Amino acid sequence: MRVKICGITNLEDALIAIEAGADALGFVFYPESPRYISPDAARKIIESLPPFVEKVALFVNETPERIRSVAQETGCTLAQIHFDVTDDFFASLAFPSLKVIRARTPEDVLRHADEYRLIDAYCDVFGGSGKRLNLEWFENVDCSKIILAGGLDADNVGPLKAYGFYGVDVSSGVEASKGKKDPLKVRTFIAQAKS
Repeated sequence: MRVKICGITNLEDALIAIEAGADALGFVFYPESPRYISPDAARKIIESLPPFVEKVALFVNETPERIRSVAQETGCTLAQIHFDVTDDFFASLAFPSLKVIRARTPEDVLRHADEYRLIDAYCDVFGGSGKRLNLEWFENVDCSKIILAGGLDADNVGPLKAYGFYGVDVSSGVEASKGKKDPLKVRTFIAQAKS
């Protein structure tokens, strides 16, 4: 499984995640999140990263123009859209992007089944609740284009391999405190996901 470590706020955490085998890093451009990072701070981190790492810009309630502008100025390679938008929104975005499905029901995991998408547990607030989805919802579902998020940590990521998910996305499950990663948790999570 591919692994994204989200909520990166400093270079040290970014480099630890990459060294441990992360495929992608997430930068949260949502001011109300405790893991918010300014575009300028993100750009400075991204400029110091080695090649071949996906840099994902996470947005909530922004215009296509603002998303494209921030993603380009920071050096991000993918925009993660954490709010409900129409297909026209993605067309006008004109930047590589990832749809996020905030699942409330088993039927939600089947939405956009022909596309790569991130599926997270629904919660009233944006930016991650640490809530886990019911894994029964994914039984007999083709999970090869699904990136699973929500309530993941080193103790529960291993069994997910049986479902064939394309990847997993973790933030709070590898933190020492909000916005600061725990190096041991990061390394253990990635090792469990990729073993």
